[in-house]
Amino acid sequence: MRMSSNTSTLQIDGKGVEFPVKAGTIGPSVVDISKLYAQTGAFTYDPGFTSTASCESSITYIDGDEGTLLYRGFPIEQLAEHGDFLETCYLLLYGELPTAAQKADFDYRVTRHTMVHEQMQRFFMGFRRDAHPMAIMVGSVGAMSAFYHDSTDISDAQQRMIASMRMIAKIPTLAAMAFKYSIGQPFVYPKNELDYASNFLRMCFAVPCEEYQVNPILSRALDRIFILHADHEQNASTSTVRLAGSSGANPFACIAAGVACLWGPAHGGANEAALKMLEEIGTPDRIPEFVARAKDKNDPFRLMGFGHRVYKNYDPRAKIMQKTTHEVLSELGIKDDPLLEVAMELEQIALRDEYFVEKKLYPNIDFYSGITLKAMGFPTTMFTVLFAVARTVGWIAQWKEMIEDPSQRIGRPRQLYVGEPKRDYTPIAQRG
Repeated sequence: MRMSSNTSTLQIDGKGVEFPVKAGTIGPSVVDISKLYAQTGAFTYDPGFTSTASCESSITYIDGDEGTLLYRGFPIEQLAEHGDFLETCYLLLYGELPTAAQKADFDYRVTRHTMVHEQMQRFFMGFRRDAHPMAIMVGSVGAMSAFYHDSTDISDAQQRMIASMRMIAKIPTLAAMAFKYSIGQPFVYPKNELDYASNFLRMCFAVPCEEYQVNPILSRALDRIFILHADHEQNASTSTVRLAGSSGANPFACIAAGVACLWGPAHGGANEAALKMLEEIGTPDRIPEFVARAKDKNDPFRLMGFGHRVYKNYDPRAKIMQKTTHEVLSELGIKDDPLLEVAMELEQIALRDEYFVEKKLYPNIDFYSGITLKAMGFPTTMFTVLFAVARTVGWIAQWKEMIEDPSQRIGRPRQLYVGEPKRDYTPIAQRG
């Protein structure tokens, strides 16, 4: 393939076919092959779509080589340091940071939509007591379309807005309910006087027999975790939401599809996998053994929580998460947890060991977030649920952008067929 400034020529069977080259605001250009099949009768082959731009988007930009993550052009470091999660939600949904009046109005609307329909409590009772919280989330988020069917018409901009606000507000409540249900404690209703993260912590950890005081350090840490996970371009779960949405499915069903995809250990379950690895190592004195195994190409063991598929430099979210982790551990005074001792020692080795530095296997956000969430009192089964709470706004922003894109069509990837060619049916009596 030859590329010029605005066209690209592809040679197929000796014939040159030209395709337009589109340039983004920043980042790599793309070859528009939307008419490739019509003009040549051929498809492209791209397992995992890692070299394919499936859409135009103005929401999130990632430069993996430089370690850059921008929400609507704003560096993630600045948003996490100076803003809060609901401000980030507003930015992702509407494209600009809110004014003070817009922020107050947005916060008010979200806060006063946090209660869920009372009959959803009965829906929860249908799950087994030992159900995984993510299984409950997949079901309960999808069930929102049965309880809020007055906001499922995707052609109505007002209904799209109402559905968006409902999910940002209510999914944390459903997540806290899933947690409480899994540990056998009564549900805790939201409180309008609390901020988003504080309200969530209270719904998770308060009990009726005593007053719960929110720790502001933990609340700020959780708010920052939510900001860092709010969106991440066209990842697996976001692509799932867009693909489901392209069929015209209602918004609650689309977000439930995203939750289901996120449950996979290669995606949202990575922080849980990192913590399980730390448990396998057990004590700091065993770290050299596992580091040696990680360096051995013939050993299937892999260090979880290091490196990233997109970031070939230090994950910018991990830098912020590292600071947050140490703030939380310091606040809680945790000094005798062997798991955290292993994590801190492994972190130091990874940051100075030539093998890790050369291969750019830096600790990623999953490594730090798992440690932080454990220290805050969340079991590993809740890690991906918290990820889903944070990513909901990203999914909604991407879904909304897709619905409002006039060029959007139903998703329909093609394939390279490698099965049997056409053959005739043989009656069963004649088969050997």
